[in-house]
Amino acid sequence: MTRIPERDRDMIETTMYLPMVLKILERDMEIFDKGDFKLRRPYLELIEEAMKAVQKDLKLAKVHLRKENISIAEVERDNEFTKYSFYYKGYEEFHSYFNPRLRNKCEELLKKYLKNEN
Repeated sequence: MTRIPERDRDMIETTMYLPMVLKILERDMEIFDKGDFKLRRPYLELIEEAMKAVQKDLKLAKVHLRKENISIAEVERDNEFTKYSFYYKGYEEFHSYFNPRLRNKCEELLKKYLKNEN
C-alpha cells in the first residue's frame, strides 16, 4: 500500500515519463534533420513545439516535487521491469513498472504533445 496521494503520484510519474518523451523527440528531430525530406521544416517545427510543451510541463512537475519534498531515482532496470525509488516526505517506497507499460505511456504522451493537446 502506498502512502503517496494520487496527485503527488501523478506528478512523480510525470517526472518519470516526460524525460523519456523528450529523448524520443530529440532522436526524431535528428532523423528529420538528417533525413531526405523535401520539406523538413514543418516536421522540425512540430517537434520543436512539442519539446517546448514537454519541457514546460516537466519544469512544473519538478517544481511541485521540490516544494513537496519528493524525489525519485531509478534503482534497477532489466528486460521486463524498471524499478524506481520514491522518497516521499521522509518515507521511501519502491515501485516496479513493466517496461511495455512505460513504452505505451510514452507513446500516449507523445501523441498528446504532437497534437498539441496540453
